[in-house]
Amino acid sequence: MERRRVNHFANRSRQKPFKKPFKSVDEIGGVPLLFTALSTRTIVNITVENLAPCRKLLRVELDAKVVDETFDTITRDYQKQASLPGFRPGKAPRDLVAKKYEAEIQGEAKRKLIGDAYRQALEEKKINAISYPDIEEIQFGRGQSLQFAATIETAPDFPLPEYKGLAVKREIKSVTGEDVERALKLLAQQHAQFETVARPLQLGDVAVVNYTSTSEGKPLTEMAPSAKGLTEQKNFWVDITPNAFITGFAEQLVGAGASERRTVHVDFPADFVTKELAGKKAIYAVEILEVKAKVLPPVDDALARNFGAENLEKLRAGVQLDLENELKYAQTKSVRGQILSALLAQASFDLPESAVAQETKNVVYNIVQENTKRGVGRDLIEKEKDQIYNAAATSAKERVKIAFLIRRIAEKESVQVSQEEVLQRVQAMAAAYQIPVDKFIKDLQKRNGINELYDQIAHEKVLVFLENNAVITDVPAAEAKPA
Repeated sequence: MERRRVNHFANRSRQKPFKKPFKSVDEIGGVPLLFTALSTRTIVNITVENLAPCRKLLRVELDAKVVDETFDTITRDYQKQASLPGFRPGKAPRDLVAKKYEAEIQGEAKRKLIGDAYRQALEEKKINAISYPDIEEIQFGRGQSLQFAATIETAPDFPLPEYKGLAVKREIKSVTGEDVERALKLLAQQHAQFETVARPLQLGDVAVVNYTSTSEGKPLTEMAPSAKGLTEQKNFWVDITPNAFITGFAEQLVGAGASERRTVHVDFPADFVTKELAGKKAIYAVEILEVKAKVLPPVDDALARNFGAENLEKLRAGVQLDLENELKYAQTKSVRGQILSALLAQASFDLPESAVAQETKNVVYNIVQENTKRGVGRDLIEKEKDQIYNAAATSAKERVKIAFLIRRIAEKESVQVSQEEVLQRVQAMAAAYQIPVDKFIKDLQKRNGINELYDQIAHEKVLVFLENNAVITDVPAAEAKPA
């Protein structure tokens, strides 16, 4: 019989690689989740062939009797609902119904038989499949045994490295009064006023300028077509602070007054975001239109009220708490980063190609989105696509490796995520996005988001476990390892 590739599960939502809940649920917040129960089947034969690390070929043969029983059951279901000319609904003869709906009955039987047999085979052979199977139908029909092959990717099998008692360093630091005052000044900066003044530019001022630029006697756009903003601007505001705009640009305007012209020389750094200009020299013809002094409001009760605080004392207390929370978060992030780095260094195993490929796509998407927000043009992103992909692939491999390590630790330590924990997370997210909970749950289900929340919460719990079981040494800030 001719072999055919078939998509037996097209009507089911695909599950992302290694996105399985650590504990299943039947219902969350009154919205049912679809989980297919494993049916009891008589499988004549199951064989497993290792094609590559994390890749297997599963061959399954299902007894002909089970095939015929499934056809009979589905045909009876169709007979109960069928409405054929000359017969009352549900009273049409079975042979007429089978003939009329042969294609539908056959398709449903195939999906059910292969789906149930595939799940049973995975359970029987204890295979941890992590991706959508590639099913190849070999034999199927009434009166015949069902034979199919499934190419699947599996979770890697590896010995867990020692994950308890990992040595990490935590920097000793506390929030000082100076930190609080500095933060209050930064808040005041958000309400700064800019007043035009009749004096030369000083550090800390803002210059309103027109400029044009060239490199090697040519406009910058001849070297970098996307660099229009770097080539010419009118009414451009420049902070007169070190490293503002282009390194070395602002300092050369100090001492200039309104209506004055300056020639500014700059060296684009080797890692400049516009690669065509990296390492190049440029000359800017600058006309100063206005000199503006930055005037900060006093740090007082009026400023506090602008930020929703009753008075300055309440604002200061709030800033102190925020800084302490930020410090605690940074310390925790550093400690956990060291723990994960130690785990990665100890573990060596092959990774499923599909999981790495999917995560690489996710990382590339994030990199492109980040650069787009920073104003990097699509043409430049396209030119740098190979570099972006290579960086993303390296990051993706580490992420996937960490995910499998975390999952294995969760299994070994019996880390569980309750339905209530997921519901609490869903409710908090729905409130943050101002979306009704029921609608938010349905949206999550459409993109497999419930399972992702289970993984997310389980991941967090494992990190807490690892941190609680690590050997943490407090050290001065300079000695702490970066996360």
